Amino acid sequence: MSLRADRPARRGDPVTDDDVEIVRDDEASRYRLLLGGGQAGFAKFRASPGRIIFTHTVVDPAFEGRGLGSMLARFVVEDAVRRGERIVPRCPFIAAWLRKHPGYEESIDWPGGQPATA
Repeated sequence: MSLRADRPARRGDPVTDDDVEIVRDDEASRYRLLLGGGQAGFAKFRASPGRIIFTHTVVDPAFEGRGLGSMLARFVVEDAVRRGERIVPRCPFIAAWLRKHPGYEESIDWPGGQPATA
């Protein structure tokens, strides 16, 4: 995903993948979701060798309902898989996203041993 920086995003603007940049910030232990140059959300994590625990995901209320949370979830999950990290979804949003999007089961260590139903 790349960032379109011609102007800051505003509430109600349509969002496409080209408008969004997601970056992993290991110092802050979060993935940052940037929209028009400003932070629109984040996914916090705790990392250890070969493992990433997602603890909390937030999308700024000004940008809710536009698919940004799903874009962020897909990115962080696919990035973890690409890195060979086991995913522990303690964050309810990431856990719900994983339950709705099969195909990542081989990379998930569910808290409690199995996925909770929504």
